[in-house]
Amino acid sequence: MAKDEANASDFCKGLLQSEELYEYILETSVYPREPELLKELRNITLNHPKALMATAPDAGQFIGMLLNLVNAKNTIEVGVYTGYSLLLTALTIPEDGKVIAIDVNRDFYDIGLPVIKKAGVEHKIDFRESKALPLLDELLTNKANEGGFDFAFVDADKLNYWNYHERLMRLIKVGGIIVYDNTLWGGSVVKPDSSVPEWMIQVKKATLELNKKLSADERLQISQAVFGDGITICRRLY
Repeated sequence: MAKDEANASDFCKGLLQSEELYEYILETSVYPREPELLKELRNITLNHPKALMATAPDAGQFIGMLLNLVNAKNTIEVGVYTGYSLLLTALTIPEDGKVIAIDVNRDFYDIGLPVIKKAGVEHKIDFRESKALPLLDELLTNKANEGGFDFAFVDADKLNYWNYHERLMRLIKVGGIIVYDNTLWGGSVVKPDSSVPEWMIQVKKATLELNKKLSADERLQISQAVFGDGITICRRLY
């Protein structure tokens, strides 16, 4: 591994109990195919105090495959941070594609912006510094936006995931994909509150409720995958 490369443990937020096994996954199938500019942004982010907020590279690889499978062109990203998943999306969608990227903090986005510019994909990104709910509501005021998006990735304000969901189900087309990050919340969903750090408990409860609602939502085909600390893939059926 190169000296400037992130260690597996630096990004292993997840539930794989063996660091060696996670290292094997990264070295065998993730890092060899990771574009150099994504690698550059990942290593820049590694030096940030909140680096654990970044999308895990193995999850990013999976998201890239999903984008290709649905031939995504118009997408929404709720929660940008320094832009690893955003850059991945912008690199994957076609030249005339668009990502509406929503985050309350532009300062984080600006950390990754030089790499995004170097990649030549800034024109595909419509960054909105805003809370997500009012922005999603604003999008829905234009009837043309209903069913106008192919894909959404959600990784912000876990307490509002279900509120995002009801709006995204109107914005995403039938057959489109919504991906929710952190849906196992570090494994806390199966732990008693007494063994969960206090700062995690409120989101744990919201995550349990979200998972229950997603499972019961007959409008969806769903699959929960153990990337990072859990992602749930939702395909809109109708």
